[in-house]
Amino acid sequence: MQPIDEQTLAAGWVRWRHEFHRFPETGFNERATADRVAAVLQMLGLDVQRGIGGTGVVASLQVGSGRGAIGLRADMDALAITEAAPGRAYASAHPGCMHACGHDGHMAMLLGAAQLLAARRDFDGTVRFVFQPAEEHGRGAAAMLADGLLQRFPIDEIYGVHNLPGLPAGHFATRAGALMASEDNFVITITGRGGHAARPQMAIDPLVIGAETVLALQTIVARSLDPRHAAVLSCTEFITDGIRNAIPSQVVIKGDTRSDTPEVQALLQSRLRELCDGICRAHGATCTVEYTHEFAPTVNWPQCVAVAVRAAQAVAGAERVDGEAPPLMISEDFGRFLQHLPGAFVFIGNGVGDFGSDDPGGVPLHNARYDFNDRIVPIGARWFAELVRQRLPRAPAA
Repeated sequence: MQPIDEQTLAAGWVRWRHEFHRFPETGFNERATADRVAAVLQMLGLDVQRGIGGTGVVASLQVGSGRGAIGLRADMDALAITEAAPGRAYASAHPGCMHACGHDGHMAMLLGAAQLLAARRDFDGTVRFVFQPAEEHGRGAAAMLADGLLQRFPIDEIYGVHNLPGLPAGHFATRAGALMASEDNFVITITGRGGHAARPQMAIDPLVIGAETVLALQTIVARSLDPRHAAVLSCTEFITDGIRNAIPSQVVIKGDTRSDTPEVQALLQSRLRELCDGICRAHGATCTVEYTHEFAPTVNWPQCVAVAVRAAQAVAGAERVDGEAPPLMISEDFGRFLQHLPGAFVFIGNGVGDFGSDDPGGVPLHNARYDFNDRIVPIGARWFAELVRQRLPRAPAA
C-alpha cells in the first residue's frame, strides 16, 4: 500500500470546505451542493446514489467480505442569514444565505474520511456515507427515511458529528442517553374584539390577554414539570393587527419548546393548550393553538457511545474526550435516525476564542460572523475513519 500524505489531503479537504461555504444552499435546495458532493465521491471510486429524500446523497464503499455496514452522516444545508464577514476570501456568494452552522465543515470532514478509507481500505465491510438535506428545519432525516434509506442502503449503526463553539478546538464531547432536546413549535392565535383605544370597555383586548398568556406559559416549566427534568419554553414573536390608537382584534404568539423525553414533550403540549384556552375563556376571547413536532430528541445508544469515545480517544487523546458531557437543549435532526437504528452523535470543539486568537472558532452558531474552524477538518475526518476501522475490523493476516 502506498503511503498517504495526509497533510496534503487535508489541505484539499479545507479547499472543499471553502467551496461549500462560498456557495451555500438552504434545505431541499442543495442541488449544486449535492452535485459537488456526488462528483467528489465518484472521483474517489464510490458507488453514488442521488436524490434520496429530495436532494440527499448516499455513497457506498465495500471492502472485503464483511457483512457489517456502518453509516456516517453529514448535513448539507445552510441558513437564510446574510454573512457579515466582508474580508473573508470565501464568504458566501449567495446574498441572504450562509453556512452559519458549519455544515460546510461537516461535509468536508466526511468527504475526507471517504478519501482516507477509499485509499487505505483498512476495514472489512460496507460504509454508507449519508449526506442529508434540510437538517435546519428538521425535515431531511424524515424525508430520507421515507424514501427508503434503510431499506435501500442497509445500515447496522449510524454516527454523526457537529462542531461546537465554546469547546476547545479538536476536543470531543458526548454522552449516553439524551444528548440534545426535541424541538416543538407553536402558534397561538388569540381573537378578541378590536375597538377605539379611548373606549377599552367596548373591546375584548387580545393584546392584554396575549401578554397574560406569555407570562402564564412560563409557569409550565416552573410549576408543572418535575424539577428533575429539563425543558425550555420560549415565546419568540408577538404580532398584533392593531395601530397606535386602535385596540387590535387579533394577536399571534409564536415560539418553541425543548425537552428530552416524550413524556415531558406531551406535558408541555397539553399544559400550553389548557392555559391558552382557560385564559381566553376567562376574558371572553377565543384562541387556536397549532403545535407541531419539528425535531426528535437526540438519544444516543450507550454501546455506540462507547465506540465513538474510543475512536475520539484514538484520534485526539483521552484528555481531550468527555464521554459524560452534560446534555444541551439545542436540537438536531440526527435524532430521527436514532429512533430507527443504533448510533451515536458527538460534538467536536470549534474553539473558544474570537478571530485572531490562539483558539478561534468561538463565534456562536447561527451568527452572521460564524465560521467553521479549518483546524478541525482533519480531526473530524480521522474520527470518522477510525470509527469504521474499529467497527469493521479487518481480519488479521494468517
